[in-house]
Amino acid sequence: MRQSFKLALRSIWGNKMRSFLTMLGIIIGVAAVIVLVSLINGYMDSVMKSFSDMGANQIQVNVTNLSSRAVNSGQMYGFYEENTNIFERMSPVVNVSGKVRNGEKSLKYTAVSGCSEQYGDMKGLKIKAGRSILYSDIESRQRICVIGGYVAKKLYGAEENAVGKKIKIGENTFDIVGVYEIKNKQYSESGGEDDFVWIPFTVAVKIEKNANIGDYIFTVRNVSKANESVERIQKFVVEILKNKELVRVMAMSKVLDSMNKQMAMISGLAGGIAGISLLVAGVGVMNIMLVSVTERTREIGIRKSLGANKGAIMQQFIIEAAVTSSIGGLIGIIFGCFVTAIVGKMINITAAPALNAVLIAFGVSVAIGLFFGYMPARRAAGLNPIDALRSD
Repeated sequence: MRQSFKLALRSIWGNKMRSFLTMLGIIIGVAAVIVLVSLINGYMDSVMKSFSDMGANQIQVNVTNLSSRAVNSGQMYGFYEENTNIFERMSPVVNVSGKVRNGEKSLKYTAVSGCSEQYGDMKGLKIKAGRSILYSDIESRQRICVIGGYVAKKLYGAEENAVGKKIKIGENTFDIVGVYEIKNKQYSESGGEDDFVWIPFTVAVKIEKNANIGDYIFTVRNVSKANESVERIQKFVVEILKNKELVRVMAMSKVLDSMNKQMAMISGLAGGIAGISLLVAGVGVMNIMLVSVTERTREIGIRKSLGANKGAIMQQFIIEAAVTSSIGGLIGIIFGCFVTAIVGKMINITAAPALNAVLIAFGVSVAIGLFFGYMPARRAAGLNPIDALRSD
């Protein structure tokens, strides 16, 4: 076995260009699998983090109120207070239309929402300057607001500068009482998660002239009980509206599970598509090894005449094919990791080489060397020593 390895390495080193061309397909195939799977996993992680930041423990409720039957915020608060052993927080959500501006400066895509004093905690945000909305602000319908870090920087230059200043939403003026920290400076942009203005939901209802709120967000104390929580909310609302088609209750944890499965399938498909290049590389390995057998017919004849049996000849050529593909696989791993890091930075995602992709790609490359090296090895082992010695 050791002698076969030495002969294999000597043959590879003695025919550098041919060996490199043999490895090239393996290198490209392994690198393609690693790059594709790693980039998709990196993108998946980025998307999943965004959804997780929205709150894996959240349940979103959308109610279509009718003129004859409707669910109001008082009823929802009553339901929440009766089930605080299951629900940790609750907030009505009222979308408010109107451009956000400060003097001549304005923002086009800022999301304006009416919410409760618990909304910031539900979103996992921390106050950078000032304070958050208070229960007293909601009760007394104060014209105050809290804003995201992006809004503060764009309209006032810095988070600290915004507190105590006024801001206009459409034709309505509000006093800024607090600014939330920017969650991710790298992704702080127009329309992003830091581009928002929140006001007391009681004020938002008055501005929008909508007595019945249609959207609510709950957070559960235990994510594993999300299904039970969804059923409980749905049952409560249906009892009032008498029509289950008028309510939609969605647990974010279930959305995340569904996305995880879909992304895993996409990652597997991408890896499979890239893996086709490894099969093509295997055909190249077989062809080059067949050429090698033809070129070394006389060498095989000499070895056989000196007593080498079929097994030894087969072992030599199979090991040579396996070593060639293994070296190609290792180079492909290094190249794939390098390209993954560069492309990840270019498209602004954190993409680390996926360990499963590296192991699978290398394992397949070695298996391909063994599989496609078998036929040339068998042909070499089957040569008649007399005919082989006569070969030029």
